[in-house]
Amino acid sequence: MNGNGKTNKVAVVTGATGGLGRPIALAFWRSGYRVVINYVRSDQEARDLFALMGERAMAVRADVGDCDEVAAMAGAVRRQWGGVDVLVNNAGITRDALLIKQKETDWDDIMKTNLGGAFHMIRAFVPLMHRGGHVVNISSYSGLKGKEGQGAYSASKAALLGLTKAAAHELAALDIRVNAVLPGYLPTSMGEKAAAAMERAKEASLLNTLSNPEEVARFIVYLSGTTHITGQVFSLDSRII
Repeated sequence: MNGNGKTNKVAVVTGATGGLGRPIALAFWRSGYRVVINYVRSDQEARDLFALMGERAMAVRADVGDCDEVAAMAGAVRRQWGGVDVLVNNAGITRDALLIKQKETDWDDIMKTNLGGAFHMIRAFVPLMHRGGHVVNISSYSGLKGKEGQGAYSASKAALLGLTKAAAHELAALDIRVNAVLPGYLPTSMGEKAAAAMERAKEASLLNTLSNPEEVARFIVYLSGTTHITGQVFSLDSRII
């Protein structure tokens, strides 16, 4: 921390204008980080978040599924702030359908964003990451258990867990930690589109509750500050896994 309570650390949050991304970005900002707000379509939300954060933020429009756009974003961050300390791979999409009815284009888009996006971001931003840095991949309960009607989404999130563990092995020598977080079912716009599934998740939880985005965000900030944890998967709700 410097004299005014701010840190020189930089956190990059993909999908930072969404129902979980925004609380994550704000939690890092409130903890004194400079924050890279990544977004694709939510221009007004990105502008509002940037206006709130001021000089300790930069907003970068980039599709994480596009390696060229990710490379351009990494270049912009390097020019403005030199390096990064935390990367949160939060961007994700779902297009629910039974597997026999899943459109191939939808399958490809889900894999491109949910899995390919994390791959592109790790490849582009790890070279900018300071020693002691941290990558946090946002996976899902569906990636562990699978879910009917979410074959593509479940597969992408399960593969993200494998990527997390492989990256943890590879990056340990660079003193960079890589962990995955399963946020649980969140009362966000994405979650609320499937009201019945949200209710089932609530009933399946031991505490009969949904996850809290702000609580998840605070945990991610805490995890990013640890020094001896890597290659782990953290489930942040009360369903038994």
